[in-house]
Amino acid sequence: MSLVNYIDAAQQYFDDLVIKATDDELFAGGYLRGHFDLAVGYAEVEKLTISIDELNETVEQSLVKAYRNGELNEEDKTLVARLWEEVKALA
Repeated sequence: MSLVNYIDAAQQYFDDLVIKATDDELFAGGYLRGHFDLAVGYAEVEKLTISIDELNETVEQSLVKAYRNGELNEEDKTLVARLWEEVKALA
């Protein structure tokens, strides 16, 4: 799968959450989408040629930093981690 197709699939995944997700999943999905979109946007602005694995690594580094800053409680972290695994599986 190409990076562009992966990004498109991830965006569709996030869009689909609006239809079927619980309130907690919507929160976690929106939170995760923010980190994902930030990583994609940074790569685009910097005109970086990155792989899916590099994009995922950037997202994970961003999430770890946010967790260390205490942005989420344990329940939310668990939910974000589950959704993130689902997004990565799209590749």
